[in-house]
Amino acid sequence: MSMDEVDAKIIEILKADARRPFVEIAKEVGASEAAVRRRVRKLVESGVIRKFTIEVGRPGGASAITLVALEPGAQIKSIAERVKSLEGVNHVYEITGQYDMAVFVEGGSISEVNSTIDKIRSMEGVVGTNTIIILKED
Repeated sequence: MSMDEVDAKIIEILKADARRPFVEIAKEVGASEAAVRRRVRKLVESGVIRKFTIEVGRPGGASAITLVALEPGAQIKSIAERVKSLEGVNHVYEITGQYDMAVFVEGGSISEVNSTIDKIRSMEGVVGTNTIIILKED
């Protein structure tokens, strides 16, 4: 699908607030509500927009990014699936560089986050981690 500036603006608006009414989006991009609905439907049908989601805040909770190094020859897909199944893991990305995966972890406390990271560290094929605690989200 070929996208134009209006499609890109609609995507940016929806990334910031997936529940934004089409009427408001239409005013912001200078199109009719019907045109915005059609564009969003086409973006979904073409796979440009794969899902609409929400973020859940955890008052008093903790978040971290854990970089994970795997032993040479380790089956990254298999390990990533096991990591994804852990409670508190929100996202798992395969990355390049010194580490093989970046894992976003959330918990009700630092202890919960640490417990999840300990489970990652103990997995077969994991040889090291480097964890970055998120202090503030803007």
